[in-house]
Amino acid sequence: MRITFCQGVLALSIVINLLILYYVSRLQQRMLHRHRDPVQPSSRLLPVPQRPGVTIIIREFEDFENYVPDVVQSFLKQKPEQPVMVAADTLPYPPLVLPDAPNVQVVILKPAPDQPAHVSRPEMYVKTEYVALVPDGVKVDSTRQLDRMLEEFKANQGRVQMVAAPVQSLAPLQCLNLKVSLRKWTAEYSVAPSTRLCAALKGDAVILLRTRDLFNLSTPLAKPLLTSLFIQTSLRGWMVRILDVSFSSAHQPLLSSSHNQWKAENRAKASRLQLFRDFGIKRVLLEDGKQQWFGCSKETPRCFGTVHDDTPEYLYQNRWTPPCCLQALRETAKYVINILETSGVRYWLEGGTLLGAARHQDIIPWDYDVDLGIYLEDIPNCDLLRNVESGSIVDEKGFVWEKAIEGDFYRVQYSEHNHLHVDLWPFYPKNGLMTKDTWMDHRQDVEFPEHFLKPLLPLPFAGFTALAPNNYRSFLELKFGAGVIENPEYPNPARKKLDMGK
Repeated sequence: MRITFCQGVLALSIVINLLILYYVSRLQQRMLHRHRDPVQPSSRLLPVPQRPGVTIIIREFEDFENYVPDVVQSFLKQKPEQPVMVAADTLPYPPLVLPDAPNVQVVILKPAPDQPAHVSRPEMYVKTEYVALVPDGVKVDSTRQLDRMLEEFKANQGRVQMVAAPVQSLAPLQCLNLKVSLRKWTAEYSVAPSTRLCAALKGDAVILLRTRDLFNLSTPLAKPLLTSLFIQTSLRGWMVRILDVSFSSAHQPLLSSSHNQWKAENRAKASRLQLFRDFGIKRVLLEDGKQQWFGCSKETPRCFGTVHDDTPEYLYQNRWTPPCCLQALRETAKYVINILETSGVRYWLEGGTLLGAARHQDIIPWDYDVDLGIYLEDIPNCDLLRNVESGSIVDEKGFVWEKAIEGDFYRVQYSEHNHLHVDLWPFYPKNGLMTKDTWMDHRQDVEFPEHFLKPLLPLPFAGFTALAPNNYRSFLELKFGAGVIENPEYPNPARKKLDMGK
C-alpha cells in the first residue's frame, strides 16, 4: 500500500499534536499536584526552607491612609533585594502602589474559597531565618540598622527571644512586665524594673525574632499586633531586649485628619475587643492601675451556660470563674445582704459560699453562685421576698427577685439579661435542728443543729462583712467532711478533679 505525500503530512501532524497534548497534560498534572501537596504540620520546622537573612513584615496599617509604599521603598533603597511581606486581612483598598519585584509580596490572610489553603498562610512566603515586624511610617536610614539588630539578637541568644529597636516618636517606648493567667482570664501589665529587658512593650518599635518562633505562635499576626504578640510570648516566658538601635519616623502623626484618627481608634478598639475574646482575656490591669473589662455585664448574658453535674463548662477548659462573673456575684451578694439586714431577715453564709469565706475571705475562685440561708419565719419582713409569690420582680437597681422553679427557695439574679445569682434557702427549726422543705442532691445539703446560728458572727467576705454560723469550721466539716477548708476540690470530682499546678 503506497502512502501519498498528503497522507504522510497528515499523519505527522497527528503525531505532533498528540505529543503536544501529552506534554501539556503532564505539565498541568505537575502544577495541580504542586498546589494540592499537603503541608506536613511540625512543632518546630516551617514548610519553607530558611536561609540567612531577615524578611520585613508590615502588618499594622490602615487601608484608608497609610505610608506602606514609602516604608517598602525605604528598605529597598538601602538593599534592593530585601524581602518584604505586607500582610492584610483583606485586599487593601485603595490599592497599595508597591514595587513590582519578586521580593515584595502582599499576603491576604483571609482564606478565599477558590484558593488553596497555603495561599493565605504567611509562613509559606518567608524564606529567611529571621523576621522583623515593622510598623507603618518607619524610615530606614542605613543598612546597618537591621544588621545591628541581628548582631544584638545573636549576642543575646539564649537570654532573649526578641530584640526591639524603638521608633522615634513623641511617646517613648516603655518597658513592661506582663503576667497572663488564662485560668483567671486575666492579663496584668506593670512597669518593668529594667528599662531594657521586658515581657512587653508600649509604643512603636521594630521587633526582630526567629521566623520559626513567630510562626509557631497560635496566631502570629493577629491584631493589634504587639498586644497579641506579647500575650502569646509572655505565656511562653519569652523576653524582649530594647536596643540602642533606633529607627526614625517619616510621618508624625500617621493620620492626617481627625476623622481618620477617629476611624483608626474605633478599629483599634474593635480589634482589641476581638483579640481578648479570642484569647479568653476578660480583665486587663494596665500599668497605670486602671482596669479594662471584656466580659459580661448587666446588659449581657453571663459568660457560661447551664451548669451540668455541678461542673461549669470553664472547668473543662482548665479555667476558673471569669472575673466579671465573680465581680457580679460579689455585687449581687452585697446588695442582697444589705436588703436582708435592713428588712430584719436573719441570714447566714451557706455551703460553698461559707467555705469560700473561710478559705479565701471571698467567693471560691471556681464557684458560680452564692448561697445564703435565711429563717423562713422572717420572710414576711422583706417586701421583695413576700411579693415574689405572685411573680418575679425587677427592683429599682435592676436585680431580679423570683421564686425558684427548682424548689421552695428564692433566687436573686444580677439582671434580666445576666442570670448570675444568689440563692436564698429558707430554713426553720425542728427539734433543735435547722431543716427545710427542698433538698438538693448535694452532700452539704443536710440538717444541722440550730446552735450554730446562736449567735451569728461577722466574717470577712467578698470585700465586706457578712454573718456566718459560729464555729464555722465545725459547721463546714459537718457538711463537707474533715479538713475541707485546707483541702480544696471541685464541686464534682468525679467529673473534674482540681489540679492546682495547672
